[in-house]
Amino acid sequence: MRIAFISDIHGNVFALDSVLEDLEDERVDQIICLGDIAFGPQPHQAIERMRELGCPIILGNWDSWSLNGMPNAEDEIGRRLMEIGEFWASLLTEEDGEFIRTFQPTLELELEDGTTILCFHGSPNSFEDFIFATTSDEELQRMFTGYQADVLVGGHTHLQMVRRWENSVIVNPGSVGQPFRNWWPKIIRNAHWAEYGLLEIDKGRMAIDVRRTTYDVEALLRIFRESGMPHAEWWIESWSAAGPDDVRTLESPSLPPAPREPGRKRSRATTT
Repeated sequence: MRIAFISDIHGNVFALDSVLEDLEDERVDQIICLGDIAFGPQPHQAIERMRELGCPIILGNWDSWSLNGMPNAEDEIGRRLMEIGEFWASLLTEEDGEFIRTFQPTLELELEDGTTILCFHGSPNSFEDFIFATTSDEELQRMFTGYQADVLVGGHTHLQMVRRWENSVIVNPGSVGQPFRNWWPKIIRNAHWAEYGLLEIDKGRMAIDVRRTTYDVEALLRIFRESGMPHAEWWIESWSAAGPDDVRTLESPSLPPAPREPGRKRSRATTT
C-alpha cells in the first residue's frame, strides 16, 4: 500500500501541478490532502484541481477562516496576513465554499495488515496546533488525547518531519505551495521548491519518504505582483533568495503564534 500525503497547498497551482506530476510516476494507491488549500494567489484554481482529484481532504485553519471570517490579528504581521487572507477569500465562488465545507477535521484509516493511520492538520484536537521535532512529550500527550494510531500524519508547520512518539511515528510531509526555508526565531523565508510525502506499507515493512520537487517560482511571483493583493511587495520579499540578515522586513516574533480558539529535480529523505 502506497499513500501520498500533500498539505498546505496555499493556492499555488504551479507547485501543486508539479507534485501531482511526480506522483503520476509513483503508482500510489491513494492521495490524502491535509488541508490549507485556499489561502494563496490561485485559490479557485487550486480547489478545482483538488475537486478533480477526488481525494480525502482535511480542514485546515485557512480553509476554515476563508469561509467563516479571519480571526483578530494580534500584531502587525498578523494584521497583514489577515488582510491578504480576506483578499484571497474574496476570490472564492459559492461552489468553492460548498466544497470546502466537505473537508473533514480528521481521517482515520486501517490498512489490510492492521496498520492504523490518523490524519489531521495541526493536531487531531486543533487545526492551529504546531507539532515540531522539538515539541515535548507532554505537549504531544495533550494534543493526542483521545486519539491513537501507528502513524500520525499532519501538516500546518510547513516543515517536513519524521519523529517517534511513544509507539507511533509522526509524519509531516511539509508544504506543497509554501514550504519554509527559514523559521522562527529567524525571519521567515519561503523555499523555492514544493514538498510532499510518501508512506509505503508492505509485508510488515514501513517506508516513509519526505520529498521535494521544483516548479516555476517566477511565474508565481508574477501572479502576486499582478493580482492586486494587499502588501504584495512585502509578501514577495518572503520568497527572496537573500539571507535573512540582508533583507529589511518586519521582525519575526521570538516564538510561533499561540493557537487561537476556534473562531523538475527532486530530492528525498527516507526513513524505514
